[in-house]
Amino acid sequence: MSVLQYRPDWEAARARLTTWWNGGDIGRPVMQIFAPREEPWEDVPALPEPEGWITNYSTRDYGYRINLALRGFAKTECLGEAVPAVAPGDLAPNCLALFLGCRGHEMPGTVWCEPCIPAPDAARFDYDPANFYWDFCTRAYTEVAAKGKGKFMQAFPDLIEGLDTLAAMRGTEELLEDLLDRPEWVQACLRQITDRYFRYYDVLYDLIRDEVGGSVFWAWAPGRMAKFQCDFSAMISPAMFAEFMGPVLAEMSARVSYCMYHWDGPGALPHHDVLLALPRLTMLQWTPGAGVEPTWDRRWWPLYHKTIEAGKKLLVGVDAVETLRVLKREFGDGLKQMLFTVWVKDRAEGEAMLHAAEC
Repeated sequence: MSVLQYRPDWEAARARLTTWWNGGDIGRPVMQIFAPREEPWEDVPALPEPEGWITNYSTRDYGYRINLALRGFAKTECLGEAVPAVAPGDLAPNCLALFLGCRGHEMPGTVWCEPCIPAPDAARFDYDPANFYWDFCTRAYTEVAAKGKGKFMQAFPDLIEGLDTLAAMRGTEELLEDLLDRPEWVQACLRQITDRYFRYYDVLYDLIRDEVGGSVFWAWAPGRMAKFQCDFSAMISPAMFAEFMGPVLAEMSARVSYCMYHWDGPGALPHHDVLLALPRLTMLQWTPGAGVEPTWDRRWWPLYHKTIEAGKKLLVGVDAVETLRVLKREFGDGLKQMLFTVWVKDRAEGEAMLHAAEC
């Protein structure tokens, strides 16, 4: 029996998620609803913010980062199929590049990676157990696992893979030239990046998996869960995406149990057919990007219909009960293939959202 202090009914929610991921019907879409609690689950005293702390991605103060993780869900209610899960070792939106030799430069709200492959013959993709970022990451997960056991889960860090990792290590403009000038070199690099990805992933999975083998990235799944992406794809043609990332994504999705693809921005739309043709890719997570219509807007509905008809699931953001009702009228039973994530102002609003999903 699995009980989480921060989600006492987790076993029932986990059973629904297992049914849904494996093609069953839970009577509604999956709803990950997060709400503030009137009273915290427990009192986790906050540490003073360290001098120079600029972002919660920061590695500047290990103790403070652990404290942030332990406080992460103490004041949060999880409804529907939401699971309390923190990622204390998530050091950048491309951890794999840090583990493989890039230096992280912190900015308010993010980290960017300084390229570490100045020339093609300098490319190295070695596993280094003494790498600062890898050591920090594994120590953080190990400590939070001990202190948070039975309270909440831990989620994978944002590893990232493929062309996005190579672009972080090589530089975006340089990689665009490499794709034209030395495509065989790019393919060889991608082969090594995929191998290293799973060298790190397997260690992390063993650190964070629950007693049934389930794991979390943006959603809990009953096995090896992963999020894949290629934001770099906005700069290349569908043919080039299929040639370079198609095989990477096909292999990687076959080496995990469940996965989603972070499909980001209008520039990535031309690659829809390539993504739908990947047999083991479970779900698409559409992110429209800045300055365009939100995920629930009717502009994206044809993409959602096409995705559902191809047998894929969808992770979609939603903002209100009425929006959910509109989507239900449009998609009917197809809505059951969707996973909605929403933060609400209180438990009552969250329960209203669940009721709208069930009616």
